Amino acid sequence: MKTLQRAIGRWDFVSLIINITIGAGIWGLPAKVYALLGSYSVFAFIACAFFIALIMLCFAEAGSRFSITGGPYLYALQSFGAATGFLAGWLLWLSRIFAFASVANLLIGYASLFYAGIAVGWYRAFFIGSLVAGLGLLNWVGIRPATVLNNVITTIKLLVLVAFVGIGLFFIKAKSFQFSQPPAFGPFGQATLLLVFAFSGFDVAAVPAGEVRQPNKNVPFALGAALLVVTLLYIGIQVVTIGTLPGLATSSTPLADASYILAGKPGAVVLSIGAIITILGTMNILVLTCSRLLFAMAEQKQLPVLLTQIHPRFQTPSVALLVSAGFMLVVTIGSNFLQALSISALIRLFTFITTAMAVFVLRKKQGQAPFTIKRPHVVVTLVVVLCGVLVVQQLAGGESCSLAGSNRFYHFYIIPALPAFKGTKRSNCKNACITGAKNLIVEAKNISR
Repeated sequence: MKTLQRAIGRWDFVSLIINITIGAGIWGLPAKVYALLGSYSVFAFIACAFFIALIMLCFAEAGSRFSITGGPYLYALQSFGAATGFLAGWLLWLSRIFAFASVANLLIGYASLFYAGIAVGWYRAFFIGSLVAGLGLLNWVGIRPATVLNNVITTIKLLVLVAFVGIGLFFIKAKSFQFSQPPAFGPFGQATLLLVFAFSGFDVAAVPAGEVRQPNKNVPFALGAALLVVTLLYIGIQVVTIGTLPGLATSSTPLADASYILAGKPGAVVLSIGAIITILGTMNILVLTCSRLLFAMAEQKQLPVLLTQIHPRFQTPSVALLVSAGFMLVVTIGSNFLQALSISALIRLFTFITTAMAVFVLRKKQGQAPFTIKRPHVVVTLVVVLCGVLVVQQLAGGESCSLAGSNRFYHFYIIPALPAFKGTKRSNCKNACITGAKNLIVEAKNISR
């Protein structure tokens, strides 16, 4: 049986996590979060970083136990059985499909600064199709070319953002920061959910562990190193945008607008190009991880075995790539940035909960892990409670997520996974896939209306 090639080294993996984490979110969310919390949005970034650090500890311990492809899906499957595993994998895959749609739509927004027509009609559809086809082809021809591109994009992205923060700090106006009225819990929770999207990426970065060298050591190391870099950069970006951009709350391209104030049109152009490159890098990693997740579920006989087919020359999961790319195309055309972002962030909370709870189950089943959490009861409890609070708040309000507050949420996400509760027979899994595919297409049409 053919296997995936282990071509991702330690620093390749750090780069991969940074690239998928510092994605489209940070190019648009500073304005959204500021509109909710004002200057207190800086503290929301710090609070979310602490929250994500707790979740990362759970992922680091669970991930250190496995050296095969699967990530959070594999943790749930090994801990709670076939039904929960299938549900976790299905939700995780959907969250990445919507994440791709979200960042692709933001890329269109930045690209429209150079050519406005690209954001509407058939031009938009053709542009999206070209993006999906190009990234799919890149991942088709091998993991190594995709990894090299990822490293290049990560370097460019960090240089642009570090330059933005480094220069912007000298132009900050202290009077722009106002801390008179503390925000209410509702807006703070809503902002935190949006920031979960900005900080996330590590949850699926562990999916291609079957292609990482020494994953038991490199997965925990890469998670910690990436979080440190991302947190410092995000806080710096938020401080600079608040201190330099008077109309931050209403800006659709906050970093480009702040750069225009700092360096005129050339500055805005450079940041816009940087945003486009960054978003392309995130989309590239999403194509990679989505296809590997389908491959992992098929390996566990929870999806049709056809999805385990590996290209004889390039050693990539060719069928899983085609399926993921097809769904990405449909959902991207039928959604917008904020809708897809909210859906993706909400689904991830379920993945965080299952991974946190898996820490204790895996300890009982497999003993001590290569990487272990100190005071695991405190960490796991905090993760489950905080995720639960955010889920309940969003399902009760449902304002930021078009699916969360309606019966369609359950129909769209839960029903496709129900056949897995009857077992893992191929016919049941096939029915689940068909039902999910139909619901995905219907939902994309509903969102586009």
